[in-house]
Amino acid sequence: MSVKELDARLMQAAFLAGAKGLEAKKEWINELNVFPVPDGDTGTNMTMTIMAAAREVAALEEPTVGTVAKAISSGSLRGARGNSGVILSQLFRGFTREIQGSDTIDVQTLAKAFARGTETAYKAVMKPKEGTILTVAKGMADKAQELAEETDDVITFAREVIKQGDYVLSQTPEMLPVLKQAGVVDSGGQGLMQVLKGVLDGLTGQGIAWGTDAAEGAVQMPTASGTGSAAGRSNLETADIKFGYCTEFIINVEKHYDEETELQFKAYLESLGDSIVVVSDDDVVKVHVHTNDPGLAIQRALTYGSLSHMKIDNMREEHQERLIQNAEKVAEEQKVAAAARTAEGPRKEYGFIAVSVGEGLGEIFRGIGADYLIEGGQTMNPSTEDMLNAIAQVNADTVYILPNNKNIILAAEQARSLVEDKTILVVPSKTVPQGITALINFIPDLSPEQNLETMKEEMARVKTGQITYAVRNTVIDDMEIREGDIMGIGDQGMLAVGTGIEKTALDTLKALVDEDSELVTIYYGCDVSQEDAENLLEKAQETFPDIEVELQAGGQPIYYYLISVE
Repeated sequence: MSVKELDARLMQAAFLAGAKGLEAKKEWINELNVFPVPDGDTGTNMTMTIMAAAREVAALEEPTVGTVAKAISSGSLRGARGNSGVILSQLFRGFTREIQGSDTIDVQTLAKAFARGTETAYKAVMKPKEGTILTVAKGMADKAQELAEETDDVITFAREVIKQGDYVLSQTPEMLPVLKQAGVVDSGGQGLMQVLKGVLDGLTGQGIAWGTDAAEGAVQMPTASGTGSAAGRSNLETADIKFGYCTEFIINVEKHYDEETELQFKAYLESLGDSIVVVSDDDVVKVHVHTNDPGLAIQRALTYGSLSHMKIDNMREEHQERLIQNAEKVAEEQKVAAAARTAEGPRKEYGFIAVSVGEGLGEIFRGIGADYLIEGGQTMNPSTEDMLNAIAQVNADTVYILPNNKNIILAAEQARSLVEDKTILVVPSKTVPQGITALINFIPDLSPEQNLETMKEEMARVKTGQITYAVRNTVIDDMEIREGDIMGIGDQGMLAVGTGIEKTALDTLKALVDEDSELVTIYYGCDVSQEDAENLLEKAQETFPDIEVELQAGGQPIYYYLISVE
């Protein structure tokens, strides 16, 4: 197959196939998280970013190259979530700026677009780090320049560019020691490669069609093994999702299958997961199991006969979607309330937006002056569009945004660049304790810029510890971690690893506290009882008698405790 030029229709189809290609493997990409924490969300962030653009592209009934380019750029820009999503949107933004004036796109134009996309993405990141999605993009852009002089066939060009991208991706562990230690490649780079492979499949007619459930295609996709507990929780659902895939099928028995065989099969399924139902009726066996590796269940079933009515649902993904739906409901309620306040009162000089998750943390932020809360955090990074909607609801001349997560800062900065009628200042808070400290230290008499500097200075005095559980075996910062271990993670890396929540929390505190420490605040999450939290408080006070130790109900998911040391 040879293609010399892409027209708008082919470009539209290829981009949509790229979006579906990424969606089909988003869980696999999520599991490439360096830290073995239950909040790997690169795949989800990149998928939600590209899907925001794909919906606009799919809606074009009479596309031109210009309208497709605009839909990709504007959709991804506003839908961008997390650092990986923002960088992907910037790659698209630069790429589409290069092609938007063309009627058709040839290899020369594609090569220039790759270069411009990479340049735009690098500029969007304050301190670009090699060994990331940026490095993978640059490697492909450089190869594209070479290929533009060697071939005029778009398919050949695309295959060779992707080949180079795969090579650069394979080298990312050599560029970032933390990737090598964790035994993974860069997840953002992997996501970018899935987009481009989907695009190539779209060009050759092999991609997942738009409107098809990507999960259907994902059944046959390779998935990482050894995944652990739930990806997230909320007040709506607090039970652990220990096994992530609800797997159902029917065995059409073709080989020996008696009562003893069924007992052996059930025992095997029990070694893989739970919620097991095996019902036999003559030559048909109905099977249901929750497992982290559906492939193993299917392989054993195939030894008894052929399979039909196969269905695999990702329960973690469904739970994540419920979290997002709940956050959207909360945001809408806030939007109505904020609109009422705006109508009632005059425009203020200052306003504050904070990103937070957990009822207790929300109350704390409101109590210290936050006008609007964006529900989100580790497992659910809000989009640029979410930021823009929040900004619109705060009736103030100057609006401060507290992202409270390092993976949300870029989206906040991107929102800031799109607002013209207000001054938007992004306070680069990387943790909730930093955000709380920053907001407490706001001084109305100072100028906006002076306040921003004061808030940054005060945040720098805060050290944060986060207590959560490991979802896989790995080695980080020379600490051996096994699935199910409790980890204490600090601002710069791993602080403690153990098997008990309380002991690991105390070990983390010991690593954080020094001779200059004056105040410790412990925020306990939704999975910790008040009694257990008070026991930890008592032991912390005994361990550090000269330091003030406070306890607050945070209600946050995923993290048993957030610890602030000032």
